[in-house]
Amino acid sequence: MVKIQILGTGCPKCKKLTENAEKATHELDGDYEIIKVTDINEIMKFGVMLTPALVVENEVKSVGKALSTEEIKKFIS
Repeated sequence: MVKIQILGTGCPKCKKLTENAEKATHELDGDYEIIKVTDINEIMKFGVMLTPALVVENEVKSVGKALSTEEIKKFIS
């Protein structure tokens, strides 16, 4: 199972990144788990100072923007 974490406090860009990540996982044939991380202390443990952020298998892939579904697919496939 591929672990995908969305780091963000619930802003519109955070919600869009979550929505696009869910869409990407549905379009790809695989086993994915999406976890929303909203606790600022947990977010800071990743060294992230700007949200939203996409983390795949505990590696920060993107910070500060709501990636498109296609961009997310490249990181998780």
